[in-house]
Amino acid sequence: MTIYAAVVGTGFAARKRAEALEKIPQVQLVAVASRSLERAQQFATQHQVRAVTSEALWLDQRIDLVFISTVNAHHGALVQQALEHDKHVVVEYPLALGVDQAVMLIALARERQRLLHVEHIELIGGLHLAMKQHLAAIGIPHYVNYRTVAPKQPALKKWSYCPSLVGFPLMAALSRIQRLTDLFGPVDHVTCQGGMQLEADYFRSCLYSAQLRFSGGTLAELTYGKGEGLWQRSRYMEVRGDQGCLSFDGNQGCLVTAAGEQAIAAAPRQGLFQKDTQWVVEHLLTGQPLYVTPEASLYSLRVAAAMQRSVESGQRVGVA
Repeated sequence: MTIYAAVVGTGFAARKRAEALEKIPQVQLVAVASRSLERAQQFATQHQVRAVTSEALWLDQRIDLVFISTVNAHHGALVQQALEHDKHVVVEYPLALGVDQAVMLIALARERQRLLHVEHIELIGGLHLAMKQHLAAIGIPHYVNYRTVAPKQPALKKWSYCPSLVGFPLMAALSRIQRLTDLFGPVDHVTCQGGMQLEADYFRSCLYSAQLRFSGGTLAELTYGKGEGLWQRSRYMEVRGDQGCLSFDGNQGCLVTAAGEQAIAAAPRQGLFQKDTQWVVEHLLTGQPLYVTPEASLYSLRVAAAMQRSVESGQRVGVA
């Protein structure tokens, strides 16, 4: 059986999807669509596929599987169009910029009996797997400090710095929330503060600090920022429990318990789009369960939406 696939988008994630598909013999990448015909044609030439309009893509009955790798604001509408034309769909997070639309899309996929997979490659990366492997050693987790800060001097005038296209920054950074909910379960309530330094249609920087109180009692502090004026890059996570502490600075980790200190090296992040894509193909061919459900991604989206309401209201917000 050959699965015929198409990609919507021509950026980094789209290129990674195309490269991954080219290495899987059961799949043939046949088309690319983009907001820019010129970029689509360049992408098509590089990967030896057809450049098509999105309308032509939906009407091509040969195409079984569509990878949506374009700007966040377009995810929801493109997923809906793909499902309504009976395509299996893989979309980079977030599924949509609104919870109600995401709920509708999951129901539509179920009704059409089509795959809807929201990519969360952070869950299959070395850092997350190392966290899960060693988390039990610290006992009951009480406190989490998780921060990712990416300075950019100057900030780029591209879609990922445009609020109308990228959405609320903590929805755009949904992988951080998804990592936490995967490790610690449901969230009772959140508080969040922060904002963006806007310049016309773009932001020069954004910085947010959120607190999440999990139903199991764990308190997590999540810091996310990118752009100008942040200066020092950070990718750090620590979890403190009643039996020890587990921390990672980048991919270098340390487990501290009564038995002493243990150094932990997480595997690098390379190859995750390939792994995710292969997993999707195996699921379609054999029924092998995927590593994340759209409902789990929807839940992290609900948490992000609660954070946005907290920023706007200045109040603590419960998570339904």
